[in-house]
Amino acid sequence: MSRIGLKPIVIPSGVEVKVNDKNVVEVKGPKGTLTQAIVENMKIVIEDGELKVERPSETKRNRALHGLSRSLINNMVEGVTEGYKKELEIVGTGYRASKSGKNLVLNLGFSHPIELEDPDGIEVEVPNPNSIIVSGIDKQKVGQHAAKIRSYREPEPYKGKGVKYKDEYILRKVGKTGK
Repeated sequence: MSRIGLKPIVIPSGVEVKVNDKNVVEVKGPKGTLTQAIVENMKIVIEDGELKVERPSETKRNRALHGLSRSLINNMVEGVTEGYKKELEIVGTGYRASKSGKNLVLNLGFSHPIELEDPDGIEVEVPNPNSIIVSGIDKQKVGQHAAKIRSYREPEPYKGKGVKYKDEYILRKVGKTGK
């Protein structure tokens, strides 16, 4: 029994959800429009301002896809109403970020600066040189871009230098001890 799959999704006012015959869900809201193809086995029912995802049978594959389908649709509804954001911190002497046009410029201790262009639908802000905010309406794209930025210099366990998520805890190790 999928507890997540059984929960109905409340459609807020100002959000329009359409499902076509091939199970492609389109969600329009105040922040934009998102579309997602859901597995054709799943039945999507919209009634009384609520959306429910039902599975056709109790096979293992359908049970696995039931909660996934519901979560994908819920993330789209939440994205077009509130949006998503990930906050990153840069720790280390001389490590900093800046914004030039649509490019994010990272100085992370390499011999050259790293330039990343903002993907479509994603906004990257640099409020100060040691923090980056990645925001957008698509949860997957926001998380992927934040992970890509973090992957250039992941935090190391001895001094904690690198790019980390704001709420991430770095497990510290003890360095060498002298004689």
